[in-house]
Amino acid sequence: MQPLQLPDFTLPPRIARLGRRLPQLPPTLALIGALNLALGRVLPREPLTPLRGKRLAIRVSDAGLNLCFTLDERGFRPSFGDAAADLTITARARDFLALLMREEDADTLFFKRRLQMQGETEMGLLVKNTLDAIELPRFELSRFTPLRDFRQWRWSTRAHDSGA
Repeated sequence: MQPLQLPDFTLPPRIARLGRRLPQLPPTLALIGALNLALGRVLPREPLTPLRGKRLAIRVSDAGLNLCFTLDERGFRPSFGDAAADLTITARARDFLALLMREEDADTLFFKRRLQMQGETEMGLLVKNTLDAIELPRFELSRFTPLRDFRQWRWSTRAHDSGA
């Protein structure tokens, strides 16, 4: 069976308008939580040392999200204030998902102008090279079946509760 590909989509403009009005801290905390879980396990600490004290931003253009964070000796932390980010990476939600799923690489998205980096070029290259070096299994969308898994879990808990 051929793996499903992420469809090409852009979130509706009203999502971005809403996203810009909502507090950015909750999605930032989700992002840095995931990064901190990966730090030292999947994300090597040593190559990221030059990022310490730098302000990074991930901007999801079609979702209206601007997630600002920094790295210190303990890990990733949210970054507050109006200071400009040292590095801002901007793309649509679909393109960030394609990167995570290893469907597309950063170079391809960059040259197609679907991924933009603004700020310190050396930081951008460091982030890109670090992400490229990570060996993650390819996420296959066809294997992501939450509804089927929920039904199976629900059926098994019912069978257990009825003493079957």
